[in-house]
Amino acid sequence: MQIDSLAGQENNPFIESNQPVEKTLSIWELITSGGIGGQLIMITLGLLLFFALYLYFERLMAINAASKIDINFMNNIKMNILNGKLDAAKMLCAQTNSPVARLTEKGISRIGKPLEDINTAIENAGKLEIYKLEKNVSMLATISGAGPMIGFLGTVIGMILAFHKMASGGGQIEVGALAEGIYTAMTTTVAGLVVGIISFMGYNHLVVKTDKVVHQMEANATDFLDLLNEPS
Repeated sequence: MQIDSLAGQENNPFIESNQPVEKTLSIWELITSGGIGGQLIMITLGLLLFFALYLYFERLMAINAASKIDINFMNNIKMNILNGKLDAAKMLCAQTNSPVARLTEKGISRIGKPLEDINTAIENAGKLEIYKLEKNVSMLATISGAGPMIGFLGTVIGMILAFHKMASGGGQIEVGALAEGIYTAMTTTVAGLVVGIISFMGYNHLVVKTDKVVHQMEANATDFLDLLNEPS
């Protein structure tokens, strides 16, 4: 009889269950539940992420465009120079929008002067092209360092507010409310790390791509100088 009674209680829908109810939390609730201070930090990190992505894709397209060059470009330049058609060689450089073409055009315009002067002119033009390629790339490095620090700042502010609430509550603060304030504060650190990681990876990728273009310019500049050194 006692067993039947217990079984009936288990099947009784009116008896309240003591099992804890799992609480779900969306990303949007994490972002917006941090108070005014936390929301300002999250907005700042969101703007930094947008700016970092814009810089990355803008520089990536510019570097990819700079690295594209016809494989027969230097052969055509060599043919025109050997045949004495300097104007045709300059025209070919002008029609090719790439750092290599601009360096070659600078060297062609100095033909007839000492080889050292030609080399110096090419080096100066190369420095200008490298500056154009690296434009605003350093901002990604800045964001990769500033993002985590801003996120940590939001966490510290949130922890200060949480402990202030605990101190002002006179020992009557609810553990659930305190825990909610703490994990909300920690979300700013997570967001800052996400911004920092994305910016850092984008920066290093652009540096590698830029180095490849620089090596390409150096190789073509060397080929051009070797062409001028060839005996007539």
